[in-house]
Formats: sequence, structure tokens, C-alpha cells
Amino acid sequence: MSRVGKRPVGIPDSVQVNVEGSKITFKGAKATKELETYGRVKVELKDRELIFSALDSAPQSRAFWGTYRALANNIVVGLTQGFAKTLEINGVGYKAAVSGNMLELALGFSHPIKYPIPAGVEMTLDKNQLTIKGSDKQQIGQIAAEIREFRPPEPYKGKGIKYADEIIIRKAGKTAKK
Repeated sequence: MSRVGKRPVGIPDSVQVNVEGSKITFKGAKATKELETYGRVKVELKDRELIFSALDSAPQSRAFWGTYRALANNIVVGLTQGFAKTLEINGVGYKAAVSGNMLELALGFSHPIKYPIPAGVEMTLDKNQLTIKGSDKQQIGQIAAEIREFRPPEPYKGKGIKYADEIIIRKAGKTAKK
């Protein structure tokens, strides 16, 4: 049995939920999100709670049960609180600047990297800390991974872009011959 799927998703007053067949529509203060279940799970709305249940005892049905419950919960959390990822830019001469809907990164290449900021995503810069905020957990994680990929941290000096909570295990460099 799915331990995740058993728990109901609590709906706060600031979010409106509508279940029509296999489609669930969430409407918050800033955005509207939809979740299509394709008839893989049974969804009920009772007393400001979404209750998910498996259609049968097949392993695939139980997997969908927990997955769709987690996706619905992420949408509710995203519409009420939002999600954020923080990246740290380390290295001499490595800089970032947010101008309009464009993120400009100077990471030691011969040219600056320009990354367009998607709609619904907010980026703020505080010294060497880049914070990415938005209501879609998957989108925020994907954007953070794409930015990190421009210059991943290296193990000798620790230069590059890393997550704020990421720990880089440092390696010892070459030693001089005696």
C-alpha cells in the first residue's frame, strides 16, 4: 500500500480546487494549474481535502496513486508558499547580473552567458547567491540544474556554480617533487 497516497491533500482557503473527470484544476491568487490523471487513479474532493485511491491492486496503479498525490500536494504548496532554490557562484571574476527577463553570467568563458528567465519565475541576486523562486517545483529544479551545468563546481579549488546546501569534497593537488 502507498504510504504517500493514503494521506489526503489539505486544501487551504486561498486555493480553489475543481475535479472534472480525470482533470484537477487548482486556482490560486497568482496562477492556475491543472493536473491530468488520465483515469489512472480515483480522485475525490471532500471537506477541503483531496483524497486519492488506487483503481486496483496492480503495482502500476499503486505507483500512480502515490505519484499523483505528491504532484497535487506540490501544486498546492507552490500556489500557497512557492518553491526556491539557491545557487552559489564561486570563483575569481565569476559574476552574475539580472536585467529584466535575462540572467547574464560571466563564468570565465570568452563570452557572457545569457539565460532567459521564463514567465512565472523570479530570480534575485545577493552578492554571489542566486535565488530562483516560483510556484512550479519541477520548473525551479530544472532551471537551477541548467544554470549549474554552465560551470559545475570543480574539486580542486571549488570554483563554479553549486547549490547552497551542496558540499564539494576537495581533492589535494599535485605535490612538488623533492
